[in-house]
Amino acid sequence: MTTPQQPASTSDEPWPVRVVSQKIGAWIGKLGWIWVDGQVAQITRRPGTNTVFLTLRDPSADLSLTVTTNRDVVDLGAPNLTDGARIVVHARPEFYAARGSLSLRADEIRQVGLGELLARLEQVKKLLAAEGLFDRARKRRLPFLPARVGLITGRASAAERDVLTNARRRWPTVDFRVINVAVQGPSAVPQIIDALAVLDRDETIDVIVLARGGGSTEDLLPFSDEALCRAVFACRTPVVSAVGHETDVPLVDFVADVRASTPTDAAKRIVPDLNDELRLIGQAKQRLDRALRGLLDREQHRLDLIRSRPSIARPLTMVDSRAAEVSALRDRAARNLSHRLDRAGAELGHTLARLRTLSPSATLQRGYAIVQREGGAVVRSPGEVSAKDQLRIRLADGELTATVNE
Repeated sequence: MTTPQQPASTSDEPWPVRVVSQKIGAWIGKLGWIWVDGQVAQITRRPGTNTVFLTLRDPSADLSLTVTTNRDVVDLGAPNLTDGARIVVHARPEFYAARGSLSLRADEIRQVGLGELLARLEQVKKLLAAEGLFDRARKRRLPFLPARVGLITGRASAAERDVLTNARRRWPTVDFRVINVAVQGPSAVPQIIDALAVLDRDETIDVIVLARGGGSTEDLLPFSDEALCRAVFACRTPVVSAVGHETDVPLVDFVADVRASTPTDAAKRIVPDLNDELRLIGQAKQRLDRALRGLLDREQHRLDLIRSRPSIARPLTMVDSRAAEVSALRDRAARNLSHRLDRAGAELGHTLARLRTLSPSATLQRGYAIVQREGGAVVRSPGEVSAKDQLRIRLADGELTATVNE
């Protein structure tokens, strides 16, 4: 026999609140009995009753549910149950229509032991490693000198004091932005994840440090949470993990870009030591000075060798030798020229004497004359002229003009 279905609600025929509550209760009731894992945030035992109320919080998110159970169930399964304990409950979800609230009715509670926690952490470790969250190739190098450092740690904790004091002792001007969060308990993971998101969005932050002092394995469980590991992996800013002591290795150490053994070690890794840097600068300066002096000495030696060469040491020697050669050549040229001039003068004298011997001037000097007609023709016989011809008569000391009469 089928139950008639409730007609769908409309604006004209809306469901009453009781109908909605009944439907919600029916849907939730279909879930049945389930096993739930969580962390105890609060335990309330009402005097005079056997009812115990637990606030069960998700280890990785800011979510919680109320668990109602019997005192005998708690005493049997987790007799020493305290706030912050990790438990597994067998419960059935219930919806209380009168208050419109959801809770779990538990009939069995098991407190998770350390061995079981470690086994779960090993499973999570294998899962994250298989996904590549531990890959060394993706780890980023820290900046040499960060402009600003983000620090996530407990309020007024020794870890905060160690990081700040040692970092400022190494580099006095280092700037920090500190966000204090819960570092253990059910609210630790959500607060740390929120702080990571805030610092990762801050453009002035160059590196983020997660710092916490030592503690038991249960105290350090938030730093092995899967959600926190994924949040660290997703950060764009390099992350340094400084959780616990050297022997403490939470999962966030494998995901972070740099693992520091202690908060003090983290301070040494994020900033350089000013004294060491000054010492290194001094050593570099000394090496540079030695190299420069060595270079200058080598070049000075080369210059000395060059200057010691004869052509450089006594540059006038070549000039003097060449000057002597030039002077000798000039003297030879002068003698040669003088000899040629003398010989040419003698030849010219001989030629002049012969010329004078053959010249008509010598004949004129002896009293002879040369008679020329007009036009320059020489008269050699009387028949070559006529009466009234004009004649030119050249003498040794001049000329005469004559007219032929007959």
